Amino acid sequence: MFGRERSTLDERLLLLARTRAHSPGAERAVARFSRVGEHAIVWLAIGAVGHAVDVAHAPAWRRAAGAVAGSYVLNTAIKLAVRRRRPRLAGLPPLTGTPTGLSFPSAHSSTSFAGALAYSRLGLPAGAMYALAGSLALSRVYLGVHYPSDVLAGALLGTAVAGAITAQDARAQRAPA
Repeated sequence: MFGRERSTLDERLLLLARTRAHSPGAERAVARFSRVGEHAIVWLAIGAVGHAVDVAHAPAWRRAAGAVAGSYVLNTAIKLAVRRRRPRLAGLPPLTGTPTGLSFPSAHSSTSFAGALAYSRLGLPAGAMYALAGSLALSRVYLGVHYPSDVLAGALLGTAVAGAITAQDARAQRAPA
């Protein structure tokens, strides 16, 4: 794939991510960190805690968590329709396992960006939410299990799903009391 004279920007960015800032310790740390995004667990947990703590806005927290779950379901359907295989780099095997061999779009990315938007609309700090989302999404490229375009598509998908599902809550937040 990378022995060719020309490669795509996607491939070049993936190769860059797989060959820079790597050490055994860094790879283990990123792989452990990335696991908190598996099946949207961290984002669903944030939603569950928000729902339990902020009882006055429980319906909005349910919708926000529903945006994360909906993003995961839609992502899976798209992944099954597109059937893009995960990257394979000669001499650079993936640094973590994956539930499937399908790559596009990244579920870590879609659920993370859905969660970041939905929960920041409920008052959680947007900077922290997007830092977590971006870090989880980029971890997948660093680990060699997604192309950068998989992550970008996932981020756009999650943002669109959460935007649609939580639009009413966002308008209510902006309305004068």
